[in-house]
Amino acid sequence: QVQLVESGGGLVQFGGSLRLSCAASGSIFRIYAMGWYRQVPGKQRELVASITRGGSTNYAESVKGRFTISRDNAKNTIYLQMNSLKPEDTAVYSCNAKGPTIAYDYWGQGTQVTVSS
Repeated sequence: QVQLVESGGGLVQFGGSLRLSCAASGSIFRIYAMGWYRQVPGKQRELVASITRGGSTNYAESVKGRFTISRDNAKNTIYLQMNSLKPEDTAVYSCNAKGPTIAYDYWGQGTQVTVSS
């Protein structure tokens, strides 16, 4: 089992910045990738950014150049630095951890990010 605890969401104005954190605990040694997803009501959840154990990153086109995913291995934590935020970034952001099997797929509780225009 893996537990993921997110923090850092909130309300920010257009053009502002926020940093999300996701702390992992439990059987984390089997994690090979972690990422941030977001979802708005009525739409499918979408991948925002991910980072592998080896440090490879992947970003949604809509956030490239504005968001940065990083990790602190000593703290078992990943971060999502979000700059130049837009109203269309408003969503519930959830942290995800994936491992070697389909069943090894864990989610945090989600944190609301709201960008006002």
